[in-house]
Amino acid sequence: MRIIHPIAKMQSLAESLRNQGRTIGFVPTMGFLHEGHLSLMRAARQECDTVVASIFVNPTQFGPGEDLERYPRDADGDRIKCEDARVDYLFMPAAADMYPEKPSVFVTVEGLSDVLEGAIRPGHFSGVATVVSKLFHIVKPHKAFFGQKDYQQCAVIKRMVSGLNLDVKIIVLPTVRDQSGLAMSSRNSYLRDDERRCAAVIHRALSDAEQLVRNGVRQPEELKKAIRRILAGEQGVSIEYVEIADPDSLTPLTSEQSRMVMLVAVRLGRTRLIDNLLVL
Repeated sequence: MRIIHPIAKMQSLAESLRNQGRTIGFVPTMGFLHEGHLSLMRAARQECDTVVASIFVNPTQFGPGEDLERYPRDADGDRIKCEDARVDYLFMPAAADMYPEKPSVFVTVEGLSDVLEGAIRPGHFSGVATVVSKLFHIVKPHKAFFGQKDYQQCAVIKRMVSGLNLDVKIIVLPTVRDQSGLAMSSRNSYLRDDERRCAAVIHRALSDAEQLVRNGVRQPEELKKAIRRILAGEQGVSIEYVEIADPDSLTPLTSEQSRMVMLVAVRLGRTRLIDNLLVL
């Protein structure tokens, strides 16, 4: 595995790989890698000739008072994990190279960026769309791999790719969970042992609501009440939102629909966690 830092070098390499007819699979990350990230890399290895992963903690997607400075980092451990996942190239640009001046050009996906996470974290998805667009232009992938755990982020990126006619296929893979059902996330490292045990209630609440759907309960308000009731029964869990939305537009549903996504955001202590479950 080769580690690349300069943007121009990554661009030149990507252009050369494309000219050779090699299919580039790309996994963009912010590092502190876990099994969720590695599953994406393995999928890219199966589907593509060349696998590129990136590690870049993107400052433009963090708002004031968020955890940019304390976001977990483990560069040495991440390198080893990427090698084990058979990544060919690890792109690790410096923030000063990605943003040599104060950012003044942003990519904004209207509508999808303004609800749920976007309403609580203004500007977050503009930062996400901007950095992913930059990375796509640098790495020039044929396919890019993301995890469903960040459902709204995936929706924003797919809309951006469609709206800008970018030549990359977005592949979203299922959320990877630990034995308790907790969705794997770099921020899980913030959790104390007791908080991690409590966090298992998130997936339990979503799974119970899914079972209600299978049993014929499809009214969004009833499902939201059921999820909230289970979450509220766990001491230390503070609910930020529970929503039942259209899987494509993320418009909140007010009546029965065959396709829906259930989305949740909670806080446990200082840690903010999100999760979702897609019902088709």
